[in-house]
Amino acid sequence: MHKRITFKGMDHSEVLEIYANQQLDKVEEFLKHERSPVYIDLVFEPSHVHAHHKVELRVKSPHYDRISNYEGTDFYHTLDRVIDVMYQELHKDKQRRIDERKMRGRHGEFKKQR
Repeated sequence: MHKRITFKGMDHSEVLEIYANQQLDKVEEFLKHERSPVYIDLVFEPSHVHAHHKVELRVKSPHYDRISNYEGTDFYHTLDRVIDVMYQELHKDKQRRIDERKMRGRHGEFKKQR
């Protein structure tokens, strides 16, 4: 699993990186059994004009290709929101794949009923 945390247009913050790693553990645990390669990119980008900072999370793997981003006044709250949305989307995608796999084998049964 390849994980990268980028601070775009700002100085590196050790405290923010530690917090981000703790929050990303939830997504990493979900992707633990995913085939390689798995890429997780987290980008922090402050706004120099407004009080809205941007956080973007990208997850790319053989089964998932998702981007979650959000703008807010606090990096910590924004990061929590981005990770929660990503986690929910990954679960929806997994459930959709499972449902499709279950339905693939049952099409013959439904055709016979007609």
